[in-house]
Amino acid sequence: MKYFITCLLTLGISVHGFSQGQSLKLWYTQPADATVPDVARGWNDDVQWLRALPIGNGNIGAMVFGDVNKERVQLNEKTLWSGSNQDSDNPEAAKYLPEIRKLLFEGKFKEATELTNKTQVCKGVGTGEGNGANVPYGSYQTLGDLRIDFGKQSSYTNYQRALNLNEAIATVHYDQDGTTFNREYFISAPANVLAVKFSAGKKGAISFSASLDRPERFTTTATDGELVMSGTLNDGKGGEGITYMTRLKAKVTGGKQSYSGNRLVVEQADEVILYLSASTSYLPNYPVYKGRDYKKLTAAALGKAMAQSYSQLKKEHIADYQHYFNRVALQVADAGKADDVPTDVRVKRVKETGNDNYLTQLYFQYGRYLLISSVRENTLPANLQGIWANKIQTPWNGDYHTNINVQMNYWLAENTNLGDLHLSLTNFIQDIEQPATKSASVQFGAHGWSINPIINIWGFTSPGEHPSWGLTSGAGGWICEHLWEHYAFTKDKAYLRRVFPTLKNAARFYLDWLVKDPATGKLVSGPASSPENAFLAPDGSNGTISMGPSHDQEIIAELFGNVLEAAGILNEKDALIQQIATAKENLLAPKIGADGRIMEWAQPYPEKELGHRHLSHLYALYPGNAFNFNHTPDYVEAARKSLEFRLQHGGGQTGWSAAWVTNLWARLRRGDDALKTFNIILTDKSAENLFDLHPPFQIDGNFGATAGIAEMLLQSQAGMIELLPALPAAWKTGEVKGLCARGGFVVDMKWVDGKLVKAQVLSKTGGKCIVKYNDVNVTFNTVAGKVYQLNDKLRS
Repeated sequence: MKYFITCLLTLGISVHGFSQGQSLKLWYTQPADATVPDVARGWNDDVQWLRALPIGNGNIGAMVFGDVNKERVQLNEKTLWSGSNQDSDNPEAAKYLPEIRKLLFEGKFKEATELTNKTQVCKGVGTGEGNGANVPYGSYQTLGDLRIDFGKQSSYTNYQRALNLNEAIATVHYDQDGTTFNREYFISAPANVLAVKFSAGKKGAISFSASLDRPERFTTTATDGELVMSGTLNDGKGGEGITYMTRLKAKVTGGKQSYSGNRLVVEQADEVILYLSASTSYLPNYPVYKGRDYKKLTAAALGKAMAQSYSQLKKEHIADYQHYFNRVALQVADAGKADDVPTDVRVKRVKETGNDNYLTQLYFQYGRYLLISSVRENTLPANLQGIWANKIQTPWNGDYHTNINVQMNYWLAENTNLGDLHLSLTNFIQDIEQPATKSASVQFGAHGWSINPIINIWGFTSPGEHPSWGLTSGAGGWICEHLWEHYAFTKDKAYLRRVFPTLKNAARFYLDWLVKDPATGKLVSGPASSPENAFLAPDGSNGTISMGPSHDQEIIAELFGNVLEAAGILNEKDALIQQIATAKENLLAPKIGADGRIMEWAQPYPEKELGHRHLSHLYALYPGNAFNFNHTPDYVEAARKSLEFRLQHGGGQTGWSAAWVTNLWARLRRGDDALKTFNIILTDKSAENLFDLHPPFQIDGNFGATAGIAEMLLQSQAGMIELLPALPAAWKTGEVKGLCARGGFVVDMKWVDGKLVKAQVLSKTGGKCIVKYNDVNVTFNTVAGKVYQLNDKLRS
């Protein structure tokens, strides 16, 4: 087969923004019940909340229940955390490291583990065992609820609620008492307000009372024609922490509005628009983390929104959202068939059918929608629940777990053309570098900066309370992969220069952390865990800590390689760069065991849990790329055997783990297996609103699965762009536009009967491009801003 390449000039936005092939929406014929109270326990999912529909702008989030007689809009503000900054680095820890390493090298795991558990922990209570709402670590919390009581009990017909992914607007429609009622809900990023519009088919038909509340620490008052809810959270030390404010105001056409106590009352209106603003005192200024003028910001946002027409506010919201969303279009279902099946019915039906191509493409775009709604470039990153949480004690504190979870949140950022949103994570990494530098010095006696598996917004970068899960020394290197990946996809040299010191200082820590294995002479990481997994140690004890687990070795090798490549690009030359190069050459490499699998630990220790949810030793297959068909086929084969073994014994049982497996299968070019795993997420790990369930709800699985769909269609990790590398047979005919590849390329493809019939590549930065499809490679030079058509002339 031969390809002929033609070049076209780009036509501006037509290359970057696509009209979606069809309306994309989640829709339902029944409301979520707004009258059912949430369960107080943070670790219990609330069924009705998981039926509500999420909207957001990166700062403010909301869950729309869409109930008829009593509505609930549950609210979030990204920075609303209890807790405060604390001194959690343990100055006594570092002196025990040599003895622990000596014991591990001698095979005395029981003694090493006991000493590690005693000494290699944070100072204080840490995360509160994942229940940190009332300790200094804190917890991400609900902002509260906007409740709307229509004062009715009558029945209704023709009900439909929907979340329009094309415009990021939730809608409700129903007939009641002989009148048609409509609602619209959206959260504008340009205006930073929630807007809710109520309209009816008859004049004077809209009457309700509205209130604001939360489970604790709030006061709601009517002041100067608006409702104001405010309060101060617990700092975890017996004092006051973050202060917050929410303002609500109405614009009424016809009828009248008034205030009764702490309620807004609307009577016999033709149309009502509610505007809500919210903010807190939080600022990312270590170690104070306060200073934002939340009163002024909320007042200004509300005033600006009220001064605009609703149509203009909505128009600006849609334009802002579509600037991101319309970069990618995916069609794997029949384009001519209308979506006539409610989303909850589709989710139930796929349990029987095993596959639903329309639901697949909807889920893909929903994942992109959730990231756009969770973050903007200058907000905090998406946390364990994105931006949506309805409790005071959110599971795992709703924090940033760095042993896979926050990373998985951003796996879709680059390849699904949302790379600018990746900067929210970049900024956060650089913000925590200062406390992480202190942690490296005080906790480990090392230079550079270091994090472990848990981070909050208060600069907590110490290990957790228990080394079995809380001592994950590879976490800093893993999160640094995201700094590099943004450069790999964009080739933005100014960006690389900005993050290079952070990358280099992460590598600096590992230079001090690594020690020579007396048996092999190679450098190994430790004491370290393979995240949350355990093994049967040679002395018969339960082992969680060892020297040189494959997870750490793979991550550190990747980080060293990225730093060295960045140094070459930026022409940075110093003694530290040479030390990194020397250390990289002396790292212990992952081993392939006698059974042909990747060894999770440096020695063939038997796993205690054969189907463990983490697949940490396969990092170098995905999200890393050291295991690839072009350069390390033996490792790829060993990774395949490792994955199959883990799954045969029950692995991939959580939502996020199944998402990881989906990506691993894609990297192994096993499209049917990747789709099968993705469908397990749909059938077993998805709520009615398609939120991913660990359980409880964690959003990382949504983001990871979305990335996996993209990986089936396009890969670029091995120095070339691979088209349709893992196309499932079920996606017989389809089209995708706007996926991104490393090297600064954007790719469109169309295929029929499982065969590629059209492909084009936009070069954003210029340079050499290598494209692979099946056994054909095409190499050509590109000019920035030009589109290259690859036309199959059907010659073999």
